[in-house]
Amino acid sequence: MSDIEKVKKLRKSTGAGFKDCNSALKESNGDLDKAAEILRVKGIAKATKKMDRDATEGVVVFSGDEKKMSLIEVNCETDFVAKNDDFIEFVKELSELNNTHSSDIEELKKTNMKNSKTVEDNLVALIAKIGEKITIGRSKTFAEENSRNFVYQHSVVKDNVSKLVVILSLKTIEKSDKVDLFGKQLSMHIAASSPIAINTNDINQELIDKEVNLIAEELKNSGKPDEIAKKISMGKINKFKEDNSLMTQDWVMEPKFKVKDVIKNLDLTDLNINKFIRLKIGE
Repeated sequence: MSDIEKVKKLRKSTGAGFKDCNSALKESNGDLDKAAEILRVKGIAKATKKMDRDATEGVVVFSGDEKKMSLIEVNCETDFVAKNDDFIEFVKELSELNNTHSSDIEELKKTNMKNSKTVEDNLVALIAKIGEKITIGRSKTFAEENSRNFVYQHSVVKDNVSKLVVILSLKTIEKSDKVDLFGKQLSMHIAASSPIAINTNDINQELIDKEVNLIAEELKNSGKPDEIAKKISMGKINKFKEDNSLMTQDWVMEPKFKVKDVIKNLDLTDLNINKFIRLKIGE
């Protein structure tokens, strides 16, 4: 086999560039297996160096169906790489595997991909090839009994790859155009209104405490009597809860209604919101 044929074969098997393959073959005296190992070690070293950099761009990818659906976030450093064909191919296959493993990231990293290498090894190779820090971020799987999943994408990069994805799980046994339309519209509402909980009493207490402190700082130098300041503070906290709870938000399709009013007007006795997730790159 000629040197150029060896370089081509090594490039195909490792995904490394021509220059790196040529150098590894020289270092291994033409031994393809040793050259591949040299490239793997160098790839790990390159990837390790890049891990200190910021990766605030990337994509969110979803896979599955109305019974079981997962999404996963993959971060990189630039929007240019987020649209790279190799990156897109990797995240799409990763998303399918993530749905199979129900968002168990540790198991996912050890899983073999189509090229018979693990997710972790493929990630290292991709970092070395592209030259940017790439990390696997947040992930979630919805698979509830007697429920249906709905998905909404915004800023689509390609197919099931986007900058923002919402997955909504509705508890219902009914299949109708009415439920389909509501599921689609509520997913769009969540994308636009960014609720942090379904009901006001579901909001994390830490978030409420932070808001209380911010309001206290705001009112500290207002000169208002303590009793008045306390009433204003309570009013602002209640407003914060209502604005950030899905059921009490104004319905984006018709703001004179709350989300809870829309559900009531659907008149479906078995319809409930199980859970939702909204993932947006950069948030």
